[in-house]
Amino acid sequence: MDEQYRKQYEKWQQQVNKTNERFPERKERFTNHSDLEIDRLYLPDEANQTDEYTEHIGFPGQFPYTRGIQPSMYRNRFWTMRQYAGFGSAEETNERFRYLLDQGQTGLSVAFDLPTQIGYDSDDMMSEGEVGKVGVAIDSLKDMETLLDGIPLDKVSTSMTINAPASVLLCMYIAVAEKQGVPKEQITGTIQNDILKEYIARGTYIFPPKPSMRLITNIFEYCANEVPKFNTISISGYHIREAGSTAVQEVAFTLANGMAYVDAAIESGLEVDQFAPRLAFFFNAHNNFFEEAAKFRAARRIWAKLMKDKYQAQNEKSWRLRFHTQTGGSTLTAQQPDNNIVRVALQALSAVLGGTQSLHTNSRDEALALPTEESARIALRTQQIIAHESGVADTVDPLAGSYYVEQLTDEIEREVNDYLDRIAEYGGAVQAVEEGYMQREIHQTAYETQKKIESEEDIIVGLNAFQVEEDVHEDLLRVDDELEKRQVQQVQSLREERDQKQVDYHLQALKEAAQNEQTNVMPYILDCVKAYATVGEICHTLRAEFGEYTGV
Repeated sequence: MDEQYRKQYEKWQQQVNKTNERFPERKERFTNHSDLEIDRLYLPDEANQTDEYTEHIGFPGQFPYTRGIQPSMYRNRFWTMRQYAGFGSAEETNERFRYLLDQGQTGLSVAFDLPTQIGYDSDDMMSEGEVGKVGVAIDSLKDMETLLDGIPLDKVSTSMTINAPASVLLCMYIAVAEKQGVPKEQITGTIQNDILKEYIARGTYIFPPKPSMRLITNIFEYCANEVPKFNTISISGYHIREAGSTAVQEVAFTLANGMAYVDAAIESGLEVDQFAPRLAFFFNAHNNFFEEAAKFRAARRIWAKLMKDKYQAQNEKSWRLRFHTQTGGSTLTAQQPDNNIVRVALQALSAVLGGTQSLHTNSRDEALALPTEESARIALRTQQIIAHESGVADTVDPLAGSYYVEQLTDEIEREVNDYLDRIAEYGGAVQAVEEGYMQREIHQTAYETQKKIESEEDIIVGLNAFQVEEDVHEDLLRVDDELEKRQVQQVQSLREERDQKQVDYHLQALKEAAQNEQTNVMPYILDCVKAYATVGEICHTLRAEFGEYTGV
């Protein structure tokens, strides 16, 4: 046995023992249906126990994390089953949250409506027709209190898909926790807070890049000191992939954005190990099963090397790429929607075999509407069947050592690094975004993909092949049009009931804080939130100082 291999193996065993003390393994003995015992980890034969293995693939829980960031992965705990949900009012979404938790979901994930995402209140003329349609309408702390009513924030972690106003929604979450008697030091969860991918692929930006990056680094600094268990950003490849990128582009552009956030935080005066352990990522899972699993393995390895070698991070937690996965929304078809159950199962399985930390499975009817309760339950059951019935979680990284998977992982790593080199030639991700490089790459890929579908070079079952005549789908979830009127009335009533002098005072303090680039605005936003200033009022205050981004 190679000496380095032996030392790494012994270190891995020690890590396992330490993990098992904190989180005992799910079973005393793991077996398959033939009662054959399943080992915790499968390793190369003695002839292949070399430096190359330890440095390139290695042991789970150890650099370069190709095989996962935990020493025994799902043998101790399954990934977090975090179903994305949100529609209509805070009351309706609270009901859906409670239902999903009752059905075995293990974490919350909040979808906000479009006005909330771009910093407008429900009674703003810009919000007309969009209130509560693609997510829940949150105008003020009062709505957030309703959204989280009865949900113990000391026990449930929450992910919030919010970017430009992420600072505001995080402050609302902190305020609700405090009202529950949960100190902000104890709350767990994630805010997406990834503005660069909004410029690249999604479009729900408010401010120009420079002040947006300031808000993000303000959140990094504030949470490092005040909310240490909260993930301050979810650097997102999901929407880059939804816009049409390849798997390689998804990883490359996401990691390039991650490097930009690290650079900005260091430039603001933070030490890399002060904030890097709380960075998280968010990836897509599409239908090409092995490509997706290899993509996740390659992404971990590339990020570990960047953080250790380029940024000289000393804390091993800074090297670990922790990620959430959502199955591919753009792969779902309106035609024969039950086929989407199969697509989602394959995508979810690739994410689990790729070592995801949490997972959302899309519902069969999402190409047509927001998911019904039944569809959301089937999507959650998909994860539960993979976890409890498939056996894939009983050993770590069962794909490791496959000639195909290892070569594919290597090829993806090389292609991603080529992209990172090109982005570096632009001066980094921010400059590449401002010059439209990533956008052009994605648009060209999306165009080529669409041509292949239209020419039937790529077969999409039920869409361009194997079609059937279908009836109009009647059993879809529809948001009540009366909701918007009720939400408008609620926010207007709030303005009449609150202490307006306090609101004006704190908004003025926020304005002055925003004018000083050296001031962290987070405490000022929290004061505004606690005074029941609205999302729109806070964002308009910042708009007046920062300006608005109008695109490339």
